[in-house]
Amino acid sequence: MLNKKQEKFAQSYIIHRNATEAAKAAGYSDRSAANQGYRLINNIEVQERIEDLESELTTTLDVVDEIENQYSFAKANGHTNSAIKALELLSRIRGSKGDSEKELDKKELKEEIIKFMEIIGKDEVEEIFKKCVFD
Repeated sequence: MLNKKQEKFAQSYIIHRNATEAAKAAGYSDRSAANQGYRLINNIEVQERIEDLESELTTTLDVVDEIENQYSFAKANGHTNSAIKALELLSRIRGSKGDSEKELDKKELKEEIIKFMEIIGKDEVEEIFKKCVFD
């Protein structure tokens, strides 16, 4: 049986898909989160709990709300990787609705790109631009 921190880690891992971020969310210090995350993700009982949680996971409005809340929290607290992961999950959920969903027009696409750039931050965006080749 898992203790409270192990359970919180398993639940957070489902959202973050990152052992270090899940360890932080479970209450481990920033300094020890990477080691604790590695230790927990390799724990058989924790792995089984993560599998159980994944099998119970359903895509409902509550899940979408929770992911949106995780995104807002991550963005507000400078957790870039977690914010990007939340956006990826939202994209997958919203993207799985089929062909009935309209495609983004150029203006909407620009707005989405700006949101991503704000999350990534100025320095990283500048590094990305240096790698781009424009005609």
